[in-house]
Order: sequence, then C-alpha cells, then structure tokens
Amino acid sequence: MPCLHSEVHSMESDSATSAGASSAAGAGTEKSVRRETETKPLMMKGMGWFFSPLWSPRSKTRKKRFQGGMKSDQVEAWLDDHSDFTRAYFLRRASAVSGPQTELSPVLPRLPKSRSDHSEMLMRPHHRRGSTPLISSHLHISSSSDRLRPLALNPRAPEWIDCYSPDVMGCHSPLSPRSSRFSFSPCLPLSPICPSSPELSHSPQPSCPPASTTVACGRGECCSWMMELLRGGLSWMGSVAELCQGAVQHAGELLAAEGCSLSLVKKDSGGKNTLEEVVALMELGYSSEGDLCCHAHMELVKGIMGCVLASGTQMNLRDVSEDPRFELDDEQSSKIRTVLSVPIKNHREEVVGVVVMINKRTDSDESVSVFTNMDEKVLSNHMDVLGMVLDNVQLYESSRQEAKRSQALIEMAQVLSKEHHSFEILLSRMAATIMPFTRAQYCTIFIPSKQTKDCFARVIHLECEELGSSCQIYRRERDISDIDPSYALRTLNAMETLNMSEGSEESLQSLICCPVRNERSEDVIAVCQLMSKRSRDSDELEAFNRYDERLLEDLAVYCGLALQYVQAVQITEERRASIEVTQEVLAYHITAAEQEIQVLQEATIPSAKTLSILDFHFSGFGLPEDMTSQATVRMFLDLNLVQDFNIDYKTLCQWVLTVRRGYRNNVPYHNWGHALSTAQSMFAILMATDQLQTIFSRLEILALMIASLSHDLDHRGVSNSYIERSQQPLAQLYGHSSLENHHYNLCLFILNNTGSQILSSLSSEDHRAVQQMIKRAIIATDLTVFMERRKEFFCLTKKSKVSWKSEKQRDLLRSMLMTASDLSAITKPWHEQRRIANLVAMEFFAQGDKEKEEFKIKPVGIMNRENSTRLPYLQVEYIDDICYPLYKAVSTLFDTCSPLLKGCKKNRENWLHLAKEAEEENSEDSCCSVSMETHISEEEKCQTEE
Repeated sequence: MPCLHSEVHSMESDSATSAGASSAAGAGTEKSVRRETETKPLMMKGMGWFFSPLWSPRSKTRKKRFQGGMKSDQVEAWLDDHSDFTRAYFLRRASAVSGPQTELSPVLPRLPKSRSDHSEMLMRPHHRRGSTPLISSHLHISSSSDRLRPLALNPRAPEWIDCYSPDVMGCHSPLSPRSSRFSFSPCLPLSPICPSSPELSHSPQPSCPPASTTVACGRGECCSWMMELLRGGLSWMGSVAELCQGAVQHAGELLAAEGCSLSLVKKDSGGKNTLEEVVALMELGYSSEGDLCCHAHMELVKGIMGCVLASGTQMNLRDVSEDPRFELDDEQSSKIRTVLSVPIKNHREEVVGVVVMINKRTDSDESVSVFTNMDEKVLSNHMDVLGMVLDNVQLYESSRQEAKRSQALIEMAQVLSKEHHSFEILLSRMAATIMPFTRAQYCTIFIPSKQTKDCFARVIHLECEELGSSCQIYRRERDISDIDPSYALRTLNAMETLNMSEGSEESLQSLICCPVRNERSEDVIAVCQLMSKRSRDSDELEAFNRYDERLLEDLAVYCGLALQYVQAVQITEERRASIEVTQEVLAYHITAAEQEIQVLQEATIPSAKTLSILDFHFSGFGLPEDMTSQATVRMFLDLNLVQDFNIDYKTLCQWVLTVRRGYRNNVPYHNWGHALSTAQSMFAILMATDQLQTIFSRLEILALMIASLSHDLDHRGVSNSYIERSQQPLAQLYGHSSLENHHYNLCLFILNNTGSQILSSLSSEDHRAVQQMIKRAIIATDLTVFMERRKEFFCLTKKSKVSWKSEKQRDLLRSMLMTASDLSAITKPWHEQRRIANLVAMEFFAQGDKEKEEFKIKPVGIMNRENSTRLPYLQVEYIDDICYPLYKAVSTLFDTCSPLLKGCKKNRENWLHLAKEAEEENSEDSCCSVSMETHISEEEKCQTEE
C-alpha cells in the first residue's frame, strides 16, 4: 500500500509524467520478478488506497476510463471498479518488494484438511500452561473421597481450538445473533491468519519490526507496514492490541502526531455500541511540554471518539478550544490543540473502532500545524486496512470458536445420551464437560426447593485440580450452608444470566450464573454457577466473557433437558408402580372368592343337552348365575380343550368366574349374559359343523372360545364414537377400536392373573400365537372393522371351492364367525329377540341422552330417544344392512349354520309386521315403509360389481 505523502505531487502532475514514472518503477522490478502484464504501467501511479483480498469497493460504479490528465480520485474510482487487475498488481508488488522467493500470503489461511493439521500448523501459543484443561470424552468425575485420576488431553479436540476466548462471538457467526461487533479480546493472542504464524517453529520473524522499516513507507508504493500485513506480517504481532498499537504508531509517525489512541467497538448487555480502549493515549516522542496522557486529556479523547462513533464520519479539529462541543480547561487547551479522529470501518461500512491523532507538528521547526486533507486520507486508508484485518480476524475467530463450541455441545450430547445411575452423576458429568472450555475452577448447580420459594434444596459442587499436563475434575460433598447462594438467588429471581467480576489489588473474583429453565413451563428448575476463571497463559484469574456466557447457556439448555428427562423417568417409574398397585387391587377384587371357586369345582356339570347349549336358539334368560358358569365349563369340556391343552380344572373354574366378574352388571345389554350368549353361539357353530373342526386347529378353536367369552369385558354401555368424542382415557390410549382393545387387554390381564392362567401349559411360541389370534378375534367384533372386511368374505363365498389352508382366509373366517356369534341375538326366538332389542334400545337411548346433555347435539336415529316408536323400522334396517347378508354368506359356506339365517328372516318378518301396524296407526309417517323384496344382499352387490 503506498503512503500518500510521497505521491501528492505526482498525483497532480500530467499524465505523461505519471506514465513515465510508472514505467521506470516497472523496469526496476522487471529483472527480479516475472511480470504478468506489461501494458498497464499507468495504473500504478496515483494509487491512493490499498488493496485487500476481501476488499469491497466503497465508491459508486463509474464508467469513466483512464485518460491523459486523470485525477487521483478518478484513478481510485477506476481501481474500485476493476478489483481483479488491482489484486494482480498488488500481488506483483508484494513479490517485488519481498523478493521472488517470498509468496504473498492471503489474509485468511486455507484451512487444513484434518484436525491434526490444525493443531500442528495453526496454534502453538507463546506461553501456554501445560495444564490447560482441554475437554475429553473420557472425563473422570470422582467424589472428594475418590482417588484423583489425571485427565489426559483429548486428541479429538486439537490445541488450536482452545487458543482463544473472545469477549463476544462475532456477528459473522450464524449461531450467535446476540453477539457484538468484535469477537476477540484485545489482550489475547491474535489468530493465525497467515501461514507464517509466529507459533510455527519455522517462523524466524522478530518479535517487533525494525524501526528502520518505517522509513520505507515513503518510497512509491512500498508501505512496509502494509506489505508486512498483506505478506504475513502479523507474525510479529501476538495480540489484537499489539496489532492496533503497531498500526497507530505507524500512522502517527507518518502524520507526525504527538500522541495517539485507539478504541474498538463493543456492544453492552443492552445492545448499545460502546468503545473499549485498546491502545491508551500515548505519546509518540515529539512532545516536550510535559505529560500528554493525564486523566483530563484521556476524558477529552473519549468524548471525541464518542462523537466520531455516533456520526460515523471523521473529525479534523484544527483548534479544539474553538469547538463548542468540548469544554477545555486551561491545561487541556494548552496541550491539545489539533485533533484528527477517523472511524475504523470494515468492508460493510460498519464502524468497528475509532483512532485519534493529537497535535500535528512539522518536521522543520516543530511548530504546531494542522492535519491536512492528505493526512485525513492517509490515516483513513491505513485504518481501512486495519478494519479489514480486524474483520478478517473476527470472521476467522468466530469460525474457530464455533468449532470449539460445537465440540463442547457434542460432548454434552454424548453425556446426555448415556445411562447414568443418578441425577447428580448426570449433572456432574455435564458440568465437568463445560469446565475445561471455560477454564472455570469451580462449578456449582443449585436445585431450588419445591416447598419454599427463594431457597435451594441441594447443591452439586465440582472443583478442577490441575496435575501437570492433565486435570482432574471431581465432585465434593458440600453443604448448602457452605456455599454463598446470593448470586444464584439473584439469578433465580431475575431469570437472566448474571456475570460478575470484582477486582482488587490482590486478585480478581469472577463469577457467572445462568438459569436452567423447563422448556414447557419456563420455570427455573436449577441455577448453574461458574467461578474463578483461570487465564490460559498464567495462573492469574480473569473475568468470564460473553463467549463463556454462551457456553454456560448451552449447558443450561442441556441441563434443562437432563432435568426433564430425569423427572420424566421418575414420573414414569411412579406411574408404573401405581399401575402395579392398581392391578394388584383389581386382581384382588375381580378374582372370585375361594369358596365360590370351590363350589364350581365340586359341582356336577350338566350335559350339553341338558343345558341346551347345542341349540342355536339357546336362551340364557332365567338361568341361575351358577348354571351359566357350569354351562361355560361344559363348553370347554365338550370341545376337549381341557384335555388337549392340559388345563387345570380348578384354574379353569377360577378363570370362568373371574371373567364373569369382569362384566358390569349395571349395563343393560353388554353384560355377562351377552358374553355367555356369544360363547354359546360359537360353541354351537363349532359343534354343529364338523368341517370347521377340520379347518381350524385346536389352538384356533381355543382362541375363538376365549375371545367369544371375553370380547366385551368391562363394557361401559357406550360406543367407540362416544368415547372418542368425550376424549376419555381409552381413546387417548388406543386411538381406534378403543373398547375392543380395552376388552383384549383386560382379557390378557385375567389370563395372566395368578390362579387363572389356563394357557400356562402352552409353549412360548403357541402362547404368542394364541394371544395374537385372541386379539384379532376381539377386534373383529368392532362393526367398523366388520364393514371393512365383509366384502372380501362375501366374494369368497361365491367361489365354488375355498382352500382354507391360507392363514389369511382362516383369519377372515374366524373374524366373520366372531361377528356372527356377537350378533346372534337377532336369530333367537321372537320373544327372546324382542326382549333383547328393548335392552339394546335402552342402552343406546341412554348414550343419546348423554350426547344431548354433554355435547349439545342431536344423536343419530338409533340412539335418539325421540325415535323409540320407530324401533321396528330401525330393526328392519339393521337386519337388512348388517345381519341378513352375514348369515346368508355363512349359511352358503356351511349348511349347518342355516338355523341362524332362518331365525334372522323370521325376526325380520315380525319386525316388519310391527312396522306396518305402526304405519296403519299413523298413516302420515308412510315414508318408513319397507318390504322384504327390496332387500339386496351384499352377495348380489358383489356379483353385480364383478
């Protein structure tokens, strides 16, 4: 970058002179450096600004071209719009200055391909403690009584990622929306922007540039400071502060200023831009009138910087005492007369800092002079370079710190994903994961009390002890009274992160507290506190920065997840225990009394003929309750299930009585009587049809009998639609076929109940198979499921011959037989059928009344009590739509089941007769007349479709 003092006259000369000078300069370097372009010497002259690889032109697009008498601003405009040429030019110029062996380093390095490359190339600090606590996936946490085990450095976390601890994360980072402008600490080592980093063993650069190199700034385009910066001159700068100090010293010497100062922009907790002093007001060796850096002068400089920050424009005060914005006392007015202050901007034109030059002197008589327009431009251009470098540092540091943060989050996620014996161990391991990244010596997690507000119930305290090249993090047993909870209480009440640092002459006390929230309730469920941050390069303490806050807030999120996970596990365990207790109580109350079991066991079971259970027209009405149990036992005996499956007789008796107790007596229709009727119908079908005994295996017959007797266990007298509409727990638990799933689960509960285990003799494979068949059989009694599958069954009956070897077809047949048995009340003798129909109507109308009251809706016709006089019509529709097609199909397959179809037809005729009588009584309601001839079976529908 050319400094402008040596070119002010050249820029005002004509184009011929300018071209000649440029040609001469080009000829001087042509012998040692290969030229890529020979025909553009004019562009080198009058170059009044620098070039950076990330430079973004500030000038508006101009379409002018170079001509003979072109001004310097025109040259700048052209170069702004032709950055490709300018880049190549400065690459050549840098090579010309440093020699053919020196290659111009980019501002940002090419990242290595592996982490090992990072650790070897990028970062080997000057004064690194061997005990720097890096994170390890094998972190060992022990109690105070445990033996200390050293923590080895983690090879997965390379050394370079722990080199910086910025005050705030950069605005470049997509993960840090709350960050401020700069992401580095002025006092910490600068990131290795160039491959010629001072931490490389092969980098022989001195710790400070020779003083004589500053003289070269006036030789044409050869600004030594700029060339060093672009070529890798950051190698002699160990921190941002040293970089800034070198920049202002170089610029101050060029401008012949007595003093200078530089501050960088930061954002406070409220998001407001503030200035942090990086280079304090210092004298440059010109002044002979006493101390320039007194407190009053510093305050004046801060005021000037504040004005420049607010306006974003440079300020050239030729006489500070005459400016009404600043009130100067006699001492200030006598020592500070001229001031030049320039904002430092990045390539986005954002102010990232402010520099101040004080009291310009001439080289002749050292009399006070003023800063010229050319001084403004020189300082502005040098600060543009500094702004670009700082911006690049910020971008690179942000990516490095995000890599470090990502490593910490991965470690915490791994800890969270593993099983832990206790909640304290889980939190301890998470806290121990974050401590090395923040270099905190103490970490305490406060758990608030649930009973008392503003009080903590317990604490988890961890300490870090460094052992040479490793560190040990262990948990100490500390009482809550031994730890100061004041800061944690403040955080608990404010629900915001608290960062405190109190310095004294002896030491610095640093502390940071962060609330841990429950994501659902937003309540603070814990407070995490870090204390005593150690410096990376020494044993001194330092304050926690914004980066540490972000890491702690990340830890708080994971701690919140851990707390919720532990709480969820505790709740699950408590509910499981509660369910077990409930099942215990249920098993006690549902199980028949020992005396009742003994009576059934010792009773003489009547024959099937005596009980009439072989008859399709069997009626359970009028049977004593003990006879219903004996009839059930007789079914299992006559089907040889007791003998085939080695069922203990007493166990069978207890199971039957327990199933009987599982039905609710206050339900009009879906009670034990209906269960017995369904089981008897299945028994009659199986006993009457020898073909079914061949089609089904013994295991399938056992499953059908168990399912038919248990298919409505604990029925509540309402339908699935009502359960779903009222959002009962059954609907939430199962989602669909809620009642049927509940019946099946209760069936399993009884089968597994002590003393009722009639399947205990089965092998594990047969046990699983029969359970699956029982479930499918019970679910099949849901009419919605029946309506979905019946078309397939009706089409199957049309075939001349059906092979029942397919499990799918046998499952379909079992399902249809379950529905046929469940609906068999429609096939009973007329007096029985009418009685059952009234019980069904009573149950349905009761549900309709509930729907009216609870949902304020009109129930469907079959459940609307207002339609009680239309019961015959509803029964005829029910038979035509559901019952008749089913029994027609079953009778087609098995002739022995024809009594079911005949009983259904006869009952339809009786209901139709009642409907006609009602029509005659009320001729106005003629729309409900039906006839037998209008019935179209599902079989005929299937034939039509085919």
